[in-house]
Amino acid sequence: MGSSRELMAASVDLFLGGACVGCQRPGPALCLCCSSSLDRLPFEAQPSPSPPGLPVVFAVAEYDGVVKAALVAHKEEGRLSLARPLGRTLALSVFGVLSRARGRSADGSAGGSPGVVTLVPAPSTRRTVRERGHDPLLRITRECGRALRKSGVAAVVDPVLRVDRPVVDQAGLTAVERAANLAGAFAVRPRRRLDGRCVVVVDDICTTGATAAEAARATSAAGANVLGVAVIAATTRRRPPA
Repeated sequence: MGSSRELMAASVDLFLGGACVGCQRPGPALCLCCSSSLDRLPFEAQPSPSPPGLPVVFAVAEYDGVVKAALVAHKEEGRLSLARPLGRTLALSVFGVLSRARGRSADGSAGGSPGVVTLVPAPSTRRTVRERGHDPLLRITRECGRALRKSGVAAVVDPVLRVDRPVVDQAGLTAVERAANLAGAFAVRPRRRLDGRCVVVVDDICTTGATAAEAARATSAAGANVLGVAVIAATTRRRPPA
C-alpha cells in the first residue's frame, strides 16, 4: 500500500510538471544527480555540548543544500515520493550505529551482532501529524526498515513512543531550553515493553540532541538496549571528518 502511494506521488510529480527539490530541473522530486547528496558514508554527529544520556549519534549529511530541501519538501509539502530516498539515507546512518555496536559492547569490551534491530522513531504530537496530514518520520523509518531488510539486516519498525505531556515548539529554543522542554515528555505506549530488544532511535535531524536523548531515555526505561541514534542530517556545526 505504501509503495503504491509513493508511485502515485511520483506520477503526480511528473504529470503536474514537478521539479527536483535540489536543482529545480523538471522531472521527479529528486534527480539522479542531486540524489548523490543522500548517498554518503555515515559519520558520528555528537552534539557539543552533548545532553546527558545521549547515545552515539550517526548522520549521513549536514542539514543544508539538497538534503535540507528534500527533508522540508517531504515534511512540510507532502512530497511523498521523497520518503524512499530519505529512508535509504537513514539506513546508512543505522549501519553506522550497528557497526559501532558490533565493535564495542556497552561496557567497552568487544561486541557482536545485535540480531533483530528495532527502529524506534522519535514521536510527533497528534496535532503536528494532523496539521501535516501525515507522519513524515514514520514514513521514512518504514522505508529505512525495508532498505535494511533488503541488505540482510533483520530490522523491524516499532513506533512505540508517544508525547506524554504538552511541549512547546522547539524552534528558537536554546540547547538548555530544548532539554528542559522535553525532559520526561516521551513515554512508551501503555502495555508495551521493549525488554531486551536492541533499539536504534531514529530521527530526521539532530540539532542539540535533546529529542534523541529523551527518546533514548524513554526506550531504555521500557527495558530496551539502545544501541545509538541514527539521523539523516545534523546541523552544520557538526561536520564530517576531512
